[in-house]
Amino acid sequence: MLARRFEDLEVFQRAYKVSLEVHRATLEMPQIEQYALADQVRRASKSICANVAAGFGRQVQSKAEFQRFLRMSIGSADEMRVWLRYCFDLGYISESQWQSWRAEYEEIAKMLQGLHRSLAVD
Repeated sequence: MLARRFEDLEVFQRAYKVSLEVHRATLEMPQIEQYALADQVRRASKSICANVAAGFGRQVQSKAEFQRFLRMSIGSADEMRVWLRYCFDLGYISESQWQSWRAEYEEIAKMLQGLHRSLAVD
């Protein structure tokens, strides 16, 4: 079954869910981090969802355009693993939270790569 809306995509649902968790957690970071690390983490996590949505809307005109947005989402998912490592190493999140989110962003990246491959332009 093909998705009619970007909200129907499992990868969007998972990315959105974890981005909400991450957003809430960053609000607990020290004030000094609110305009630096916390802000960067929030923006990177949300950009995955936003790029999936933006690309989905453009696939009517061009599958290649959707693929371009998926590549940006993949990059943001990988970027999140770096930011989460900083959060863990600086003591802002627990090891179990870091491992859980790291694994989720790895899975999201794999799902995005699969979606990207399924849109292969001949």
